[in-house]
Amino acid sequence: MKTKGPLRGSLRLILICPFVVLVLMLTTTIILLSYYTARKATTELSDSLLRETAERIVQAVDRHIVGSGAALEAAFPNGMRVNSDISTELDSLRSRFWIATSLHTNPNNYVYYGNRAGQAFGVFRHPGNEGELRIKLKPGENRARYKFTGIDGALRFDSREDKLFDPRQRPWYIAGQTATTDTWTSVYIDFGTRELVATRARRVMGADGKVEGVVATDMSLKRLNDFVKSLKVSANGIAFIIEPNGDLIASSVGENVRSLDDGTNLRLTAAQSGNPFVEAAYAELRDRLSREASSAEATVFTFPNPKGGTIHASYATIKDQAGLDWITVVAMPSSDFLGSLTESLTRNIVIGIVATLLAIGMGLAILNWVAGDLHRLSLAARRFGDGELDASVGINRVDEIGSLARSLETMQTRLLTDRLTGIANREKLIRAISQKIRVLSVRGIDKVSGSFGILFIDLDGFKLVNDQLGHDMGDRVLVEIAGRLTASVRENDLVARYAGDEFVILLDAIATPETLESLRAHVEAVLQSPSSVVPRDATVKMGGSVGGALFPKDGTDAESLLKAADRHMYSRKFSRRKLP
Repeated sequence: MKTKGPLRGSLRLILICPFVVLVLMLTTTIILLSYYTARKATTELSDSLLRETAERIVQAVDRHIVGSGAALEAAFPNGMRVNSDISTELDSLRSRFWIATSLHTNPNNYVYYGNRAGQAFGVFRHPGNEGELRIKLKPGENRARYKFTGIDGALRFDSREDKLFDPRQRPWYIAGQTATTDTWTSVYIDFGTRELVATRARRVMGADGKVEGVVATDMSLKRLNDFVKSLKVSANGIAFIIEPNGDLIASSVGENVRSLDDGTNLRLTAAQSGNPFVEAAYAELRDRLSREASSAEATVFTFPNPKGGTIHASYATIKDQAGLDWITVVAMPSSDFLGSLTESLTRNIVIGIVATLLAIGMGLAILNWVAGDLHRLSLAARRFGDGELDASVGINRVDEIGSLARSLETMQTRLLTDRLTGIANREKLIRAISQKIRVLSVRGIDKVSGSFGILFIDLDGFKLVNDQLGHDMGDRVLVEIAGRLTASVRENDLVARYAGDEFVILLDAIATPETLESLRAHVEAVLQSPSSVVPRDATVKMGGSVGGALFPKDGTDAESLLKAADRHMYSRKFSRRKLP
């Protein structure tokens, strides 16, 4: 008892101190590393995010322009000649233009054609299977609009435009008729929607080998502008797309078109955006582009923030074979990341404190777990030393303490088990009988319903087996009998080797003497079966005499019950000998 206090105290120190020291060291290391690597982490993270965002914008533009070339090719396959009068091939034009607008409905849902005679033909696709035909066959007439459903649906007149539409005066026609390959027009404000549009155009040759007209498809920049607005660069970050001259195509923090007082619309430049951040980023970019060649890869640069601090930015160029030439820019102030870093440092400190407290709590829990099991193991060993061989240890662990507990339980099992037969020995039998009597006494169960029985068995002819066949054969017979008895009783019954060739069966829940007698007769019959280990030519004949006793009728303790069953067994043995 004197060693209990020091043992528990030393375990507490051994288990808790390393936890506390380790967590404090880890917490301090994390905080110091976070502090010394803050600048580097900020730069690397911001550069990575800026490059990624710039590349996302480039990919978004690519998705917008990828279908434009395919749409023109479907409308007028390369090398196809066209008549000077489109009225001679309206059905063919309508079918091809329907297919062209089906390839990439968003954004290439409008494909149209104009010729040098001033005729115009176009198909505009609405959502679903609805289409709109826009056509004029005479230069001086206003363009008419027809609605239809499906590729060859009947035309339904819808309206005629108020303003005269002459394709030969439009920017896309002028650019397309002089270019030898596909070409992009300058970004312009759409005639109808008043939104920014870029048009891809290609000339179409006539039968005489001369330019007969121009086919084109529009790419509305509204969805591109909406995409840029939806980008979450950082708390104060920005993103925008410009043409090389600075005209805005899309911006995350403003519009790209301004309505004037006279009702007209004007394109905005980055320098006129009204946003100081955009204007500063554009000014720095313009200065850099004047000193170095642009690159298709996203390039990162920094410059002073007009409001203090540093701005991290990235730009990438967007070009294609049709002449598209745009620049995408992404920028953010370093304070956005420094703020996140400060929050991270604070969070790490809080986590360190919480981890330390958890470590202390964990140490106490482990100490109580280990010390408690050691205490239970000590009590079990003490009871074992006092002769309580069936004292339960009650420890289920996989460490050294668990191994020690299992060793103690194994020792208990061996001391309560007959070494030869593997069934319960005399000690375990007497303890089991005494325990059952205590349980019935405590519960106050009725003497009839709470009864149990004892069968005392003595083998007949076993001495002759030892004398004639040897002790090894005798041992084999005892093992066979133990197995035979175990197999012949119920699950809750206990078979034990009492001494030598004597066995005892503790019968659970025996309510009447008749039940006891029935089981006794059954066991006695089982013993009459010939032994499977004794040679058939041996002259030894074996069997067994079985006597029974019922609690509490024949005794109220283990000793009296065993004596009563033993007397009954001998009375049956001698009565059989007197039979003729």
